[in-house]
Amino acid sequence: MIYIKDLMSGIDIFKALSSEIRIQILELLAKNQALNLNDLATRLNLSNGAITMHIKKLEESGLIEINTSVGKHGIQKICYLNKDKLMVDLRSKEVENLYEVEIQVGHYSNYQVAPTCGLATKDSIIGDFDDPRYFADPQRIDAEIIWLTEGFLEYRIPNYLKPNQTFREIQFSMELGSEAPGFCDNYPSDIFFYLNGIEIGYWTSPGDFGDARGTFNPDWWPPHLNQYGMLKLIRINNEGSFIDGCRISDVTIEQIQLDYKSELTLRLAVTDKSVNKRGLTIFGRNFGNYSQDLLARVLYDVHETEVVLPKRTQRSLVPKS
Repeated sequence: MIYIKDLMSGIDIFKALSSEIRIQILELLAKNQALNLNDLATRLNLSNGAITMHIKKLEESGLIEINTSVGKHGIQKICYLNKDKLMVDLRSKEVENLYEVEIQVGHYSNYQVAPTCGLATKDSIIGDFDDPRYFADPQRIDAEIIWLTEGFLEYRIPNYLKPNQTFREIQFSMELGSEAPGFCDNYPSDIFFYLNGIEIGYWTSPGDFGDARGTFNPDWWPPHLNQYGMLKLIRINNEGSFIDGCRISDVTIEQIQLDYKSELTLRLAVTDKSVNKRGLTIFGRNFGNYSQDLLARVLYDVHETEVVLPKRTQRSLVPKS
């Protein structure tokens, strides 16, 4: 996802989107995942020179990515969507009151998994398929794809707030799917989300997709395995908890009782609570259709004086099974 924090920083993207031809190019890439310049020129009835000009503007704006490959007819330039979501914050006035971190999917701090399961770096499988022991392998920090049928992955998010700052909203963006042996496009799975042990809701993944090759999958990744997921945006603020703008619970950031001293722990889980218990796959930067890992974004308010924290009962960070 491309996040434009203020209008001025998005000028290059807005200029790129001002052309109907360039909009059509983006629509074609969204539908076909990848096309070379000749394919685009033919479909839009444009000359090679004209399509090259439009592609250059889209690439400079960051909306598309171009890779060079050698084919039957020589060197080809293959075009991909760089991201498939664009979010513009029209209300943001104090863009400095925000920080974000990208965490590799292998940097989980705790886990519990049941086969089918596994993990892989961009270069190879870690250990063997369906052997939970390899989730403790030191190489797992380099994992770019992880899958499990039942259990959880837990990630610690850094808290950079100062004593005079308070949380306004926390966002998580990640590419997710179900987990079927091989793949199955119709394979719903209920994936639950927890923040500091508090359940904030769940999302039902429609399937474990393998109908087309993932845009960023390494060449060695087998075609009979899952290929890509869906990019999801989770938001927790004082109005509730949301996924892609749809409310998933009434749990607010105030109810989670966060402050500048709080640890932040995100858990993704498929448990006995899941009516559709068909696993979880999380895709990193070098797998799937989105060139990103787990992205965490914190929006906060700044106060003139240090915030006095009320006494409260400490909550358990581990949700009940």
